[in-house]
Formats: sequence, structure tokens, C-alpha cells
Amino acid sequence: MIHSSSTGTEPAPGSGVSEEAGTAVSAASRRLNWSWLRVTGSVGPLGIATAVLWLSIIVLLPLAALTVTSFDDGWSGFWDAVTAPAALDSLRITVLVSVVVAVLNVVMGTLIAWVLVRDDFPGKSIVNALIDLPFALPTIVASIVLLSLYGPQSPVDIHLNATQPGLIVALAFVTLPFVVRSVQPVLIEADREVEQAALSLGADNWTTFRRIVLPTLAPAVISGGGLAFARAIGEYGSVVLIGGAIPRKTEMASQYIQKQIEIDRPVNAAAVSVVLLVISFVTLLVLRLWAERSVRKEQAAR
Repeated sequence: MIHSSSTGTEPAPGSGVSEEAGTAVSAASRRLNWSWLRVTGSVGPLGIATAVLWLSIIVLLPLAALTVTSFDDGWSGFWDAVTAPAALDSLRITVLVSVVVAVLNVVMGTLIAWVLVRDDFPGKSIVNALIDLPFALPTIVASIVLLSLYGPQSPVDIHLNATQPGLIVALAFVTLPFVVRSVQPVLIEADREVEQAALSLGADNWTTFRRIVLPTLAPAVISGGGLAFARAIGEYGSVVLIGGAIPRKTEMASQYIQKQIEIDRPVNAAAVSVVLLVISFVTLLVLRLWAERSVRKEQAAR
């Protein structure tokens, strides 16, 4: 009887282990489900909430309002607005000119950064300060200056008014700092001993740049070029005068948007604005993902 009573009250063999394992699995599952809500860092939940609130007020709410306005006439109205011949022409010109400006900045911006880091010359500090001038100068001022310099009464007899080269010059001016400031710190931190070793082994300057320096600079160059492209996509002030806004020739998307507002077509203006927003956002997102991938590869290589 004692044996029978004892057997009836004791747990089945291994049942304690099973209960412990089940408890552990349940706790791990709860941690997994809520781990994405965990707040880490020094600012805490209040700091993160403040940042999100400010970002929502300054960026997210205006963008949401713009998107809602663009669909006031439904999806068909949005599609008709962005596929209108004049809208497509302005978008085509904007993207084409922005790509050319980005490529131009990649080449010249890298060269300027190289000169500022690797060479010494009189007035270097002044040139270095001038690089950031487009960030501080109102872009409409740049358009006025370019019009007086390359307009119908050009003192240098170069007439770029109402031409696509004029748009390129104007956009190159306002986007110049992006590549220069992206490449400069990388050049400063670059290990020059590797370059000297390559030169001592018989490599010429071009081979050393192409095989050693360029792979190091590539992430910064691409990032700066992408930022220049994204800025050029939505630029208005620097092209408003020098561009001329000739439909299907020099009318940028920003100028087309202004025209739609002036003729009381806010839905059309909002729709084209959303297209520009998507282009810029996708560009910046790709740059961010690519940069994170490059960092992971560099950390794995170490």
C-alpha cells in the first residue's frame, strides 16, 4: 500500500524536465515577441518619443498631407496627373539633368577633395571655405549670378540662358559640397603607406589610384554622388531664372509644379511632387542599405 501510494503521488519519470523545458521555451518566446520593443541607449524612451514626435511634425505629417492631396481625385486622377505629356517631359528632363550633374560632381568633387587633402597652395583655406558656400547661400542668388554671367548680356560671351547646359551649371553649383565633403575625411584617414609601397614596387600613379585608392574612396564617392542626385531632383531656386522653364526643353519638375499651382491645379502639383519624393526616397534608401552592407563586409573582413 505504501508503495502504491508513493507511486500515485510521484510525477512520471522526466515530467519535471519537460515542465522546465516548456517554461524556458515559453519565456524565450515572450522575449522574442517583445524584444523589438526594447529600448536601449542613453536617451531612454522619453528621448526617443521626443525625436519621433519632432520628426512626425516636421517631416511625416507634411508628407502624409501631400500624399493625401495627390489622391483627391482617386488613383485614376493621380495617374493622369503624372502621365500627362508635360509632366512626363519635366520629369524626364529633371532625372536626365540630375544624373549628369551627379556624374559631373563625382569626377570634379573627387578631384577637388584630392587637391584639398593632398596638396598645399596659397589660399587653400579660402577654397576649403568656399566649398560650403552653396549650403549657406540662398539658391535664388546663385540663379541671379549665373543669369548675369551666362545670360543674354553675358560679359564673357557665354550664353547658357534657357538651355540644359545652364541647368547643369546651376545644379552643379548647389550640389558641389556633397561629394567633396564625403570624400575628404576618407582621404584624410587613408593609409598612404600602401600607396607608397605600390609606387616603390613599380606601379605608376594611375595604377596606384585605380587599384588602391579608388576602392577605398568608392563608398564615399557613390554616397556623395547619390546625395547630389537627390538634391538636384527637387531643386528650384538655382534654376528658376537661368533655366527659362521652357516646356519640354528646360522645364524642371519643380517649375512644372509651381506652374500647376499658379493655374489652380493643386492635385496635379501634389501628384508630381509625390513622384519626386519617391525618387529621392528610393535613392537615399538604396544609399543607406548599400552603406550598411559595406560596413558589414568591412567588419567581417577584419
